[in-house]
Amino acid sequence: MTYTIAEPCVDVLDKACIEECPVDCIYEGGRMLYIHPDECVDCGACEPVCPVEAIFYEDDVPDEWSDYVKANVDFFDDLGSPGGAAKLGKVDYDPPFVKNLPPMGEE
Repeated sequence: MTYTIAEPCVDVLDKACIEECPVDCIYEGGRMLYIHPDECVDCGACEPVCPVEAIFYEDDVPDEWSDYVKANVDFFDDLGSPGGAAKLGKVDYDPPFVKNLPPMGEE
């Protein structure tokens, strides 16, 4: 199990969670952030600092956002496990589920 970032992050990308993550496992995609399921150590440091409350332990993701569990995993299908988000930087990619969402976030 791991933490998952859900819909409130889409088009917001606050990044407070990145600063808190001790293992650098939160990656930036085109429209949202993603937590690498194999690199995350389940410490939970990211969850309380998220200003939009988008981070959930995988078993606690609200039903209406359950598709984001798969989207977080799908983000890493081609990327693999780079071993740290900082050295990789922003990845101009989102899984089709996220890419095809209407614009969200602050208006």
